[in-house]
Amino acid sequence: MSEGPFIICDNLVKIHKIADLEVVALQGLDLEVKQGELLGIVGASGSGKSTLLNILGGLDRPSAGRVVVGGRDLLKMSNNALTNYRRTQVGFVWQQGARNVIPYLSSEANVELPMILAGHAGGAAKRRAGELLEAVDLSHRRHHYLGQLSGGEQQRVAIAVALANAPSLLLADEPTGELDSSTALAIYQVFRDLCRKYGVTTLIVSHDPKIARQVDRVVAIRDGKLAGETVRQVRPAQAAGALTAKEQPAHEEHYEEYAVLDSAGRLQIPKELREQYGIKERAQLEPAEAGILVKAVVRQGTDNVDAKAGQVESAGAVTERRGLKDWLSRRWQKSKS
Repeated sequence: MSEGPFIICDNLVKIHKIADLEVVALQGLDLEVKQGELLGIVGASGSGKSTLLNILGGLDRPSAGRVVVGGRDLLKMSNNALTNYRRTQVGFVWQQGARNVIPYLSSEANVELPMILAGHAGGAAKRRAGELLEAVDLSHRRHHYLGQLSGGEQQRVAIAVALANAPSLLLADEPTGELDSSTALAIYQVFRDLCRKYGVTTLIVSHDPKIARQVDRVVAIRDGKLAGETVRQVRPAQAAGALTAKEQPAHEEHYEEYAVLDSAGRLQIPKELREQYGIKERAQLEPAEAGILVKAVVRQGTDNVDAKAGQVESAGAVTERRGLKDWLSRRWQKSKS
């Protein structure tokens, strides 16, 4: 995996116009993805997940902001350039198997078709199709049609089709949504293997809360903005006295959850935490030894504010505030002296 972002979304905005109504799907979303990364995207229905995928795939254009994929600024590309980008640089895997493959073509012919449309017919296309079907463990089903394949096999063919023209970006929208849990795990394994083998940057939109165990990183989208991320870290396992050397796991997985700040420094606090600590319209920030303390405040009138876990101040009280602003001011004055 090379250093530096392969995907850059900077203050991305998308507004859908339906008759006289405007629906804001993305509200200043910021996101960076490294080349070769396997990324999961989660969020409630209507949060903007599929809209983001459509923009990254060149199927839709943002209303504002900047989106760069592999050095290409998609907002500045012409329609013809965007069409070529979709054909040569992006692979798509959809939830419905019938949307991914043509039912009256065999598995092999389906994988060959994108290469034929790109002008690469012949022996090279057949060899590439055979390589990809073997990579998804379906070489023995190369002559079977859609109706002869299980749901998991159909999705494996779909992944092979998406990789036919060696794209640099693979986008999957709910690829396991119609599969049982064991088959879904097998499909995630295929994505992991192919991501590592071909170095293709892969984004998977999912409602599966367990997707963090299958990808490098998960980002959560809430109300059209990036709200948080979960990073999977693999560490050497600590020895357990009750287990033999053969029973000891070589590695153990650890998950770190983070809140995410956007480019303007805005922080989305999860709803359950806001409700737990009574944070509503406003909050008070205070420096603490380990970072910044966020405290709920409740306005009780025009003259005083009650800061939970803090103190009540009237408008005329002359007391030293421990707010973040005054603390920064004192640090600045100290640095000048």
